This record gives sequence, structure tokens and C-alpha cells, in this order.
Amino acid sequence: MNEEFIDNIKELIQLKEADKIKELISGLHPADIAELCDELTPEDAKFIYRLMDNETAADVLVEMDEDTRKEFLDILPPEIIAKRFVDYMDTDDAVDLIRELDEDKQEEILSHIEDIEQAGDIVDLLKYDENTAGGLMGTEMVVVNENWSMPECLKEMRHQAEDLDDIYYIYVIDDDERLRGVFPLKKMITSPSVSKVKHVMKKAPLSVRVDTPIDEVVQTIEKYDLVAIPVVDSIGRLVGQITVDDVMDEVREQSERDYQLASGLSQDVEMDDSVFRQTSARLPWLLIGMVGGIGNSMILGNFDATFAAHPEMALYIPLIGGTGGNVGTQSSALVVQGLANNSLNSKDTYKQIAKEAVVALINATIISLLVYIYNFVRFGPTATVTYSVSISLFAVVMFASIFGTFVPMTLEKLKIDPAIATGPFIAITNDIIGMMLYMGITVLLS
Repeated sequence: MNEEFIDNIKELIQLKEADKIKELISGLHPADIAELCDELTPEDAKFIYRLMDNETAADVLVEMDEDTRKEFLDILPPEIIAKRFVDYMDTDDAVDLIRELDEDKQEEILSHIEDIEQAGDIVDLLKYDENTAGGLMGTEMVVVNENWSMPECLKEMRHQAEDLDDIYYIYVIDDDERLRGVFPLKKMITSPSVSKVKHVMKKAPLSVRVDTPIDEVVQTIEKYDLVAIPVVDSIGRLVGQITVDDVMDEVREQSERDYQLASGLSQDVEMDDSVFRQTSARLPWLLIGMVGGIGNSMILGNFDATFAAHPEMALYIPLIGGTGGNVGTQSSALVVQGLANNSLNSKDTYKQIAKEAVVALINATIISLLVYIYNFVRFGPTATVTYSVSISLFAVVMFASIFGTFVPMTLEKLKIDPAIATGPFIAITNDIIGMMLYMGITVLLS
């Protein structure tokens, strides 16, 4: 999907060379066509979509960039969206698409879906929070009853499979539609035809509830190396499944959100977003950083006499501030990572702080000792700067390490995204506290 190919497509669109364009895109994967459409205007993308069959068009729409897709859908009437795209999508993809639109357009699209059962499934899924298993699951799957015989089971599986693109697992339910097990395909081949499904199924399969947070779903699939996981309601009835491709998309989006949050961006932004949106995402933390800088200058302004007596102390302000910020960011990043992959529990706050204190003690000792040796050679053993900088640096490293551990774990307990603690928040706080420690220790030792 190079620039030359895209320019060629744009030129052919201007010339209305439909046959040539159709020939060029016929062998492309839907994801590649979606990448092409992301580079086109909504009107040009509309021209491309007219050349594809309905199933391919639906697959391409799913793969498109979210913002570009919304622009494209805004120019299409609800009836076209319903009959050209939604009718050919899995329910989870259809829900993701419809959820992006305003309520009036959602209702119009749903009213034009010919398959009443599919429309009902979409309406049901829209009721779930998008950050839970219910909001991520799809309803397309092969389901068999535990009381069926092998021939009956095989016949029903063939019938259900006709409408599915992929089959991950075959789920077994009882007469009340509660999940009872998973039916291994190998058993279908090796078991006698007189056997019932319940005698050969794998009982008590892993599952998640509709209200399970997506983070927990991701951890479960990753931990047990699953390609799909069934979703049940509060009384154990099978209502859907979540597949690994849906999970991978969510992992990517979550990583992007956390990275941006840790970088000091207050909302999700893309490079092609408007100037206003990008500014509004960056400005809040920049203003907080400005306030932190003013606070630092006010602290330093109260120690004019100290700097007059020991002007060399000013040389180490960047060292104190930078080291505190780096140490705090390192500590908080490790904690946030541990909380994210479930290797660390917020209940272990004090245990983790104790462990971090030991690591900080070693690092602080080495760093402060090296700085002491440098200042000993440069300023001599009796100079205030020789020992005040080393002691201050030791104190700053200890505080930053413990603070960088304590804050994200506390945020996790308060149900606030701990990724906030890996960004400007820690750096600004450690900078201010570091300056206070530095100046306070210097005054006491002068």
C-alpha cells in the first residue's frame, strides 16, 4: 500500500475507471483495502465501496480507522448502512459500528435490519457497558445440547456452521441454556454414535460473566492460551463468546490509552486529529507542569541567602530534580505494569513498598556515593556542597522510589487508572519535593 498505488487509485477514481479499480483491489485483503480507504476522502471511499460485494465491504468497514469510518458513515443513509454492511457483519462488529453513531441514527439503522433475530441480538448487546465482556462479545457460535446423540449433534453442528466464518469451540448447554461444557471435535470422531454429548464433553469450561471487566477477560485468555472464551449471564446461561481477535484489538487500544496517559495526554488523540483536539489533550498537564515550575521557583526564591553563601549549590538543581523524576517514573512504571498483567495485587501495597525501599536504598547509596566522590575531588572535604548534595540525593531517591510505588497502587485501590502515575504527575511531584529536601538539608548543614 505505497504512495504510488494510492495516487494511482485516486487518479482512477477521478477518471471513473471502475473496472480498472476493481481489478486492482480484487486480490487485496480487506485490511489492505481499509488502509487504502483511510487515505481517501469519504466520497472517494464511497466510490470504492460500490465496487465490492457486500461481505467484502462489511469486512473492510470493520478494519477501517475508527475516525475515518465515522466520517464515512456520516455521509451514508441509515438504510444503506443496515443493508449493505450490518446485515453481513458479526454481531460484535455491528455493535462496535453502531455504538459510534448518535442515538437517532442507531434507531434508524436497527429499523432497517431485515433479520429480526440479528437486530434483537444487537439491541441486547448495546445495553452492556462497552468495557465489559458483554460489550465485547459476539453471539455467533455453535451450540449443542448435552442430551443430543452424536448423529443429532453432527447434523445440528453442520446446520449452524453454514452461517459462521470461523468455529473456535463447540459449546454444550442444558435444557435451560446454561453452559455445561465444551464438545471436543476429536470425540465426535472417536465416540460411538449412540453416546450422548454429555458423556463425552469436557465439563466445567472456563467462562466469564457479562459484567466482567475487559482487563480480566484479556488476562484469562492470555493465562490459559485460549482462542475464545464463552460468556454467561448471572445464572450461568450461555449468551455469547469473545474471540482472541477482539481481545487483541482491545489490548492494542488499552496500550495506546495507557501510553498517552503516561505521556501527559488527557484524552485519546491521533496524529490526524484537529488542532483544537490535540491542544485540548496536551494543555491540561502542561498547565499543571507550569504551576509545578512556578512552585519550584517560589521554593528556591526563599533561599536567596543560601545561594549567595554557596553559589555552587545552584549547579545541582537539575541533578536533584532529574534524578527524582527518573527514579519515580521507573518505580511507578514497574508497578503499573505489574498491576496490568496481574502479577501484582493492590493488596500487597506495603509488601511492595518494603521491597522497593530495599532497591532504593542500594541505588541511593551508589548514586550519592559517586556524587560525593566527585564533589570531594572538586570542592574538597569541608565544602557544604560536598556532603549536602549527596545527602539530599540519597533522600530524594528514597522518597521518589517509595512515592512512585505507593501512588499507582493507591490509585488502583480507588479504581482510578494507575497509568496516570507514570507520567507528569510523578515527575512534577518529585521535582517539588526534591527541591524542598535539597534546600532544607542544605540549610541544616550550613
